[in-house]
Amino acid sequence: MNDSKRTGDSGEEKALAFLLQKGYSFVGKNYHSRYGEIDIIVKDGDNIVFVEVKTRKSNSIARPSEFVDFRKQKRILTTAEIYLYENPTDLQPRFDVIEVTYKGNKFEIEHIENAFGG
Repeated sequence: MNDSKRTGDSGEEKALAFLLQKGYSFVGKNYHSRYGEIDIIVKDGDNIVFVEVKTRKSNSIARPSEFVDFRKQKRILTTAEIYLYENPTDLQPRFDVIEVTYKGNKFEIEHIENAFGG
């Protein structure tokens, strides 16, 4: 496993633990379609939340969320539509981004609710 993949996996673990600590309910993770992947799926009240996790080291040229561009958002939206078709629910979909930034051995988490979609 390369360093980038290991960092990403670690960031997803930190993000999921963060969400569970906030009281979200786990639904799934790493859901794949031919269009893309959704990192984490959780329930928050009346919402089913599709979470994109972006993990970077502190010396990155931009905030992690800036790497979720329009094309990436479109792939996530399409993948979420497929998920909802396969898993019908009355919950309202919401799209969040969680930034995990590593600074040495420490990390910071920024949760951006309703980051995109519509």
